[in-house]
Amino acid sequence: MYDRLKIYSLFFVLVVLVSACSNIKYLPQGEKLYIGGSVKIDGDSIKRSESKALTTELEGLLRPKPNSTILGLRPKLFAYNIAGTPKKAKGGLRNWLKHKIGEPPVLASSVDLQQNQLILQNRLENKGYFQAIVNGDTTSKNRKVKAEYVAALGPRYLINAVNFPADSSELEKAIAATQEKSLLKLQEPFNLDVIKGERERIDQTLKEQGFYYFGPDYLFVRVDSTIGRHQVNLYVTVKPETPAIARKVYSINDIYIYPNYSLSQTQADTAKADANFYKGYYLIDNENTFKPEVFNRSMFFKPGEVYNRTDHNLSLNRLVNLGVFKFVKNRFERDENTPKPSLDAYYYLTPLPRKSFRAEILGTTKSNNLTGTELSLSWKNRNTFRGAEQLSVRGYGGFEVQVSGTQKGFNTFRLGSEATLSIPRFLIPFFHFNTSNAFVPRSKFNLGYEILNKQKLYSLNSFRASAGYNWKENIRKEHEVNLLSFNYVQPANVTQLYRDSIQNNITLARTIEKQFITGSTYSFTYSNQVEVTRKNNTYFNGNLDLAGNVLGLLQGADYTTGDTATLFGARFAQYVKVDGDFRYYFKTGRESKIASRLIAGLGYPYGNSSEMPFIKQFFIGGSNSIRAFRARSVGPGTYRAEESSVNSFLPDQSGDLKLEFNTEYRQKLAGIVHGALLLDAGNIWLFRNNPDKPGAKFSKEFISELAVGTGFGLRFDLTFLVLRTDLAFPIRKPWLPKGNRWVFSDIDFADKNWRRENLVFNLAIGYPF
Repeated sequence: MYDRLKIYSLFFVLVVLVSACSNIKYLPQGEKLYIGGSVKIDGDSIKRSESKALTTELEGLLRPKPNSTILGLRPKLFAYNIAGTPKKAKGGLRNWLKHKIGEPPVLASSVDLQQNQLILQNRLENKGYFQAIVNGDTTSKNRKVKAEYVAALGPRYLINAVNFPADSSELEKAIAATQEKSLLKLQEPFNLDVIKGERERIDQTLKEQGFYYFGPDYLFVRVDSTIGRHQVNLYVTVKPETPAIARKVYSINDIYIYPNYSLSQTQADTAKADANFYKGYYLIDNENTFKPEVFNRSMFFKPGEVYNRTDHNLSLNRLVNLGVFKFVKNRFERDENTPKPSLDAYYYLTPLPRKSFRAEILGTTKSNNLTGTELSLSWKNRNTFRGAEQLSVRGYGGFEVQVSGTQKGFNTFRLGSEATLSIPRFLIPFFHFNTSNAFVPRSKFNLGYEILNKQKLYSLNSFRASAGYNWKENIRKEHEVNLLSFNYVQPANVTQLYRDSIQNNITLARTIEKQFITGSTYSFTYSNQVEVTRKNNTYFNGNLDLAGNVLGLLQGADYTTGDTATLFGARFAQYVKVDGDFRYYFKTGRESKIASRLIAGLGYPYGNSSEMPFIKQFFIGGSNSIRAFRARSVGPGTYRAEESSVNSFLPDQSGDLKLEFNTEYRQKLAGIVHGALLLDAGNIWLFRNNPDKPGAKFSKEFISELAVGTGFGLRFDLTFLVLRTDLAFPIRKPWLPKGNRWVFSDIDFADKNWRRENLVFNLAIGYPF
């Protein structure tokens, strides 16, 4: 094996040398390859961290950009060179290689040192280094040229005083009133970007006070750098040429809503004569498509109110989030017939097709060697009762098969349907509730049925229903409450083969238990991933599931005394379940990040239940979990289910508690290809002893019982989806004797038996977290 690795290493070095040399030999006569530029900061007064950040910023301004590299190689340039001159203008392998994969060489002759010096000096002046001097030069070696720039910063100018307008006009007084929240702080460095931000801040504040026609371009900040001591005085001023309409506060007059607007219409086509006046709004809906209440709940503007940008945006977002309009646009028009400055508001709404039909086909492959497909047909009505209610009905069917291995012949067939009604308001008797943000609160009702057939084993009939509410507190926080959640599972057609297997493995009986679950659930989600400018992002989802509490109290159920109760011929479940999923994304570079996830869950059965229902328990292992172990195969605890014969089949392993940690380093490699190095750890446990599963109970030794796996993956970002491939293997097996659970010494990629038993390939859609 050592000799083989040595050969591979020599081959890799040879490829590096050949590709490096070949890129140079293709250059035009007398030309050299530009390999990039660097900036050195020359200044004693700047901190090391600030110098590093400034260097990165300045180097990002240099032009042109050199050819992209991976591990010191330039594969895109190499592809461009070896493609040569295509014989055809379009099509063919050479064209694809040269123009789609490759990129032309960046020549040293295209570098303009003086222009780059001016750009860098200008940026430094914008940051307060008014005396900065930048010099640039190039170094050449082996027909490769690198540009080097030295920036002598000089002293950085600080803000000595900030002066706001002192005039008595309405506009100047409004601007002066914002000074307390100014971004311009005394003794902070002069920074043009901060000044631009200050203009935007003032404009946003004025928009909230009715100055509809004002804009940041009507402001300028005069800088006086002659006061000495490397300081400046700033003067916030309104430009003299600012028009009169930008100096006035405007109120809302009439509001016109066109819910059946077509983009082919002109404004002249939308006559006001047939408008229906409803609670302050003029609704032009000759076809009576929508109930007027829909817009009363969506609009934040009221006639007579002073215009503000917040209500402007909230109204637009509410209309978009109704989910029934394809296009939403509006305009404001000055009303010259009113005694005070006023605006008429016009909303033009282009509806989506009221009814739609969709078909989807999905192919799946799992780490337990099951392969299958699913066909889904769905129908949607986006305005069911003329109140923007959305009714969707879906039917689906699919199967999973394993053509070889111990599961051969035990195919799975699934057939089901569900109906969901989403109403854009809270249905609470005698109580009116409406959130004051851009997101529409919804009442949701769901009804579904599914039959699952395990060929040669059993069938399960599942009925489910729920009713609850969903709303967003803001763009980061979302809540979902199901006041009533109902799930009934009825087994059927249990074969003698399966009954015989239960005698050898009592755990298999859990799968075909008759189950009745009724209760309430609550889910909270926090995510700041929409804030793409943040260096780090977080995500959290927490869930609370309460089942059978009222029924248990009414009937006094207690499994410990044998006083269990039934409903519809089945013993209902009684438990409390809590789980949380926390994720942290740390950006290590422009095209790289470390993504980590921590999952913890606890299910506690009591009253009418001695253990959690099987469908509510926790599972671990698989393509979105610990990827070095097959789906649902880990745990609980140190328990390990063994196959007794070639025709046996293993149950999914489940537990009452779960702890899982995942992390991976993600790096863009080239084009649509991204790579990842991954590490997963975790396990599940039971709350109580189970004689059929020794070692499954949770104890203080839980840390030593974690399964650990590692590996790497490739992800292909196809824009409309991400195709993910992960190859992982275990490095810690919890079922082994204590002290022997780390299995680093067993790793042998050259051994086909080790590969067959330990290497797990995962193919999936999307990132695991």
